[in-house]
Amino acid sequence: MEKHSVTGDILIIIAGLFWGSMGIFVRHLNGLGFTSVQVACLRLVTAGILFAVILLIKDPKGFKIKVKDIPLFLALGLVSILFFTCCYFTAIRLMTMSTAAILLYTSPIWVMILAVIFLKEKLTARKVIALVLAFAGCVLVSGFGGKVTLPGILVGLGSGLGYGLYSIFGSFALRKYSPFTVTCYTFLIAGLGSIAVSDPADLFSKIASADNRLALAGFVLLTAVVTAVIPFLFYTLGLNRTTAGRAAVLATVEPAAATLFGVFVMNERIGIASAVGILLVFAAIIVLSIKQKKQDN
Repeated sequence: MEKHSVTGDILIIIAGLFWGSMGIFVRHLNGLGFTSVQVACLRLVTAGILFAVILLIKDPKGFKIKVKDIPLFLALGLVSILFFTCCYFTAIRLMTMSTAAILLYTSPIWVMILAVIFLKEKLTARKVIALVLAFAGCVLVSGFGGKVTLPGILVGLGSGLGYGLYSIFGSFALRKYSPFTVTCYTFLIAGLGSIAVSDPADLFSKIASADNRLALAGFVLLTAVVTAVIPFLFYTLGLNRTTAGRAAVLATVEPAAATLFGVFVMNERIGIASAVGILLVFAAIIVLSIKQKKQDN
């Protein structure tokens, strides 16, 4: 029987809601002159430091990992988090934001396929129905795109794969280590890797020339806490209580949440298609939440 708890579902959904606020922070930092990749670097590095502090307070012994597991953490930090971030921002540059978002949310499809192969999870009819509802909802929320290029499609699909791999690699890591250890090493590695691709000289120059460096530091700290530390910690804790495939579908609440944040915080307009899309995403969550027979768990 596959693991599943209501607490795990709730944690995953909360994580998606926090991720949905990311656009608010990214837009502000973009407005200060930072590129999207540099914003990602600031977020990853700061989150890595915060996760290290949390682990130090929570469980200092959690810093100890086996040498043979280093490749697993490198995969989490570089192949998943950093790869997904770079692919996603590249897709946004090559195509429209909506098209990039649609391709990013192919992640539940990747997760379900990989979870069946590597984690031996069941591919039930209920999961497939929820997946179809969630993906259709994401398409409607994000829009139908416009400019499409082959390189853009490839990196967009890459972002979905990288995003989904966090659930797969994370499931393996959680069999041996606590969620605090997993998130700490994932973000420390991703943060170090992001420095190399963020044009560090230009990034440090922008930080040094900021009008109010203290205010900038405070906002970067808030960005890391709200869009990385809280959601990834909650997602990893939730992943420890449910299956990777289920978690991937539940996390699709993020684009719906992002749309609602846009409407209520940034005064963006919402169309009928987006409203229907939000309802479909929540319908997918409801489908997954309906109590099922033991053989379908």
